[in-house]
Amino acid sequence: MSNTTLHYIHDPLCGWCYGAAPLVRAARDTLAVRAHGGGMMAGAARRRITPELRQFVMGHDQRIAQASGQPFGSGYFEGLLRDTTAVLDSAPPITAVLAADELAGAGLDMLASLQRAHYVEGQRIADPAVLTKLATELGMTAEAFGSAFERLQGDATQAHIEQSRALLASVGGHGFPTFVLEQAGRFTVLDIGPYLGRPQAWQTWLTEQLGGTDGATEAGALPVCGLEGCTP
Repeated sequence: MSNTTLHYIHDPLCGWCYGAAPLVRAARDTLAVRAHGGGMMAGAARRRITPELRQFVMGHDQRIAQASGQPFGSGYFEGLLRDTTAVLDSAPPITAVLAADELAGAGLDMLASLQRAHYVEGQRIADPAVLTKLATELGMTAEAFGSAFERLQGDATQAHIEQSRALLASVGGHGFPTFVLEQAGRFTVLDIGPYLGRPQAWQTWLTEQLGGTDGATEAGALPVCGLEGCTP
């Protein structure tokens, strides 16, 4: 339905968002999906990798892997999470999503590439060189992406983060990921917990919603990352 949109409030460094990535892919085959980056680890919330952070994150991500079936690679667990010079910063990857969306309508494709690069390959997705490489793999030129990225970083990205958080607050969401179905001006927060790891069932359920079947419920079953991170 042309008046129906699934709003996806996420963060590139949110583990549960990575766990929900198959649901995003399934939803895109069903209806329009619009991404809203929340800046979970941007600005003062950026975090440098430490042994303590690694210990916490590994337990957290192992739980996500078990619940969702999503793979976490050795490049992440044994590479990135052992690199105490690495800094986790949500702002650059959010800018990259915005740039890819503007250039090629590929914001969600960029987000999926970022998640794979981070959680499987252990790449530094706050590094402009990594972001440019991912953009070229999606068919954008390095020059066009670099120009868009430069223009959208800073104030434009911060404005997007603020708008995303305002949407999250307005619908009563509590963290990332939050999925919100907009139908004819009505916004409903969806409970994706029962569908984690079950993208086909999720797609079927979404199709029923488009057909007018009443069944959307308030979120609550899925653990979420808080506004300032999934960290202690």
